Amino acid sequence: MILRDFFYINKGDRRVILTFLLLGVLAFVAVCLLDNDVPVEEDEQTAEWKRDDRSKKKEDLYYQVEERQVERFPFDPNTADSTQFLRLGLQPWQVRNIYKYRASGGIYRTKEDFARLYGLTVKQYRELEPYIQISSDYLPASTLVADHDTYERDTLLHPRKVHEGETVCLNKLDTATLQRVPGIGSYYARRIVAYGERLGGYVSVDQLDEIDDVPAEAKKYMQVTDGGHVRKLHINKLSVNELKRHPYINYYQARAIVDYRRLHGPITDLQQLSLLQDFPSEAIARLRPYVSYQ
Repeated sequence: MILRDFFYINKGDRRVILTFLLLGVLAFVAVCLLDNDVPVEEDEQTAEWKRDDRSKKKEDLYYQVEERQVERFPFDPNTADSTQFLRLGLQPWQVRNIYKYRASGGIYRTKEDFARLYGLTVKQYRELEPYIQISSDYLPASTLVADHDTYERDTLLHPRKVHEGETVCLNKLDTATLQRVPGIGSYYARRIVAYGERLGGYVSVDQLDEIDDVPAEAKKYMQVTDGGHVRKLHINKLSVNELKRHPYINYYQARAIVDYRRLHGPITDLQQLSLLQDFPSEAIARLRPYVSYQ
C-alpha cells in the first residue's frame, strides 16, 4: 500500500472540505469586525482624560507668544537700545526699523519725528510722548547762533542781505555779493555782471536801468566810486567788428567812425562826430567816458 493512497481524498470530499474552510474564514472575519464596533463602557475618569487630551491638542494649533509687561520710563529715541524699546512695548520689527533709520543717518529732532515710526498707533504715541526726551546734541546747529538777523540757513546759498542805509560798490561786485542786495537774485546778479563786462565798467548806477526788469529799488543799495577806471575803447585803432561789440555802438555807428577816420584822419574828440546823423548828442554823452584817443 502506497502512502499516497492512504491520504487520498476524492474530488467530492475535497469540495466539501474547502467549503467548510471558506465558511470558517468568513465567520472569523465577521466576528473580528463586529467586535471592534461594540462600544466599550468608559468610566468617568477615562472620559475626563480624553477631553483634556483633545483640549491640549487644540491649543497646540496656535502660536504661543510670551506676554511682556509694558513699562514707561524716559528715553531718547536717538540713543535707546533694543532692550529699552521692547520694554516700552514696541514690536521687534519696529525696533529693527529704528536701528535701520539711525544707521542710515536719520535723527529724531522732535517728538513728532518719532510719531512717523511705521506701525505706531495714536494711542501708543500719546502714551509714549511724555517720556520722549530728545538730547540737545541732536538739535540743528543753527540754534546756537545768537544773531537773529542772519538767516538760519546755509549762508552760501542764502547770504545775509544788505540793510537799509548800506551800499556796495557796483564795479567791485561778483554774483555772490550782488545777491546780498535786496531784490537781486542769482538771475539778475548774472545779468548785471555780464552787462558791466560788456560796458567795460559802470560809471553810473543809473546804467542799471538799461537792463530789462532789474528792480529799480535795488539802486539805492549800490554806488559807483571808481568811474574813472573803466576799460577804454581805442577809437582810432579798432575795427568795425571790434567797435560794435560795445553796447553803446551799433553797426552803423562803428562804420561811420571807421569812415570818418579814413576820410579825416584820427579822431581827437567825439564832438567831431556830432555832424553825423548816427551820433546825436545823447549818444556822444554816454559814450564819452569809454573812449580813448590814443
